Amino acid sequence: MKILVTGGTGFIGSHTVVELQSAGFEPVILDNYYNSNEKVLTGLKNITGVAYSCHTIDCTNEEAVRTLFKNEAFDGVIHFAAYKAVGESVEKPLKYYENNIGSLLVLLKVMQEFGVSNFVFSSSCTVYGQPDSPPVTEDTPRKPAASPYGNTKAICEDIIRDHVFSNPGLKALSLRYFNPVGAHPTAEIGELPLGVPSNLVPYLTQAAAGLREKLVVFGDDYNTPDGSCIRDFIHVVDLAKAHVKAIELLNSQTEANYYDVINVGTGEGNSVFELINTFEEANGIKLAYTVGPRRAGDVEKIWAQADKATTVLQWTPEKTLTDSLRDAWNWQQKITKK
Repeated sequence: MKILVTGGTGFIGSHTVVELQSAGFEPVILDNYYNSNEKVLTGLKNITGVAYSCHTIDCTNEEAVRTLFKNEAFDGVIHFAAYKAVGESVEKPLKYYENNIGSLLVLLKVMQEFGVSNFVFSSSCTVYGQPDSPPVTEDTPRKPAASPYGNTKAICEDIIRDHVFSNPGLKALSLRYFNPVGAHPTAEIGELPLGVPSNLVPYLTQAAAGLREKLVVFGDDYNTPDGSCIRDFIHVVDLAKAHVKAIELLNSQTEANYYDVINVGTGEGNSVFELINTFEEANGIKLAYTVGPRRAGDVEKIWAQADKATTVLQWTPEKTLTDSLRDAWNWQQKITKK
């Protein structure tokens, strides 16, 4: 099966390309390199032995996407391509609505034109807003998102649901990620943010490598045991494998109008301070950090109830937080040396 991976040179997308290849699929990469780098293709070749090319296309460009579908027959699409910085989305909401929703509309329209039936959407636990009592299940009511980024994911989920019900040929899953971290254990690919990282772990590893003066913890006065935010940190390789399971499930699904949402997390919550301590213990490093004010758009505490992923996707995470932070540091050391 040939699977189009939008955002395929990005953090999660590139790891998913590896796992798709390993599982016998033929991944095809589409990316405009907005928040990635073509050097990722070299890392992918070193891992898989396959010399991938990348269709350098913006997913909001309907004619370019349509031309790609004319030239290649796809069996499914995994849609990662989106803007993802919570803080930036608060500052520039229209940018996020235009890109994240616009790209989805283009893909769904072109998929329908060409009869492509399997669609996996990169969603987020941000659709739950600040839950009353984590962990959250897929039946936990969605609350107003804490950021425009989170709201784009909720809106996209609704669009996919409505489109599936009007289009019996389409089968779709929205995977609600928690907090992807880590890197491939080969250190050939990993998170490669352009400019100042907006995610915690790459900022942390850059601080440990001396590329940043120190890590800033945004708030230590939350209603949590140590005052810092709590998240469900999942290794990116485990998350990538969940996408393979999702495509396999859709391919075997015979139900018309099939749509579902699934949490993809570890089922455990760790605070920012716990993550820092685990990083120090895993890598034998003392990290310089300071506490700053809370950041707009941040949720206080959230982690997954991930039973549905086990029963429906036949997927369970295999890697620990220590594994994630060790792999993230090995990756940071490699790219710093370059």
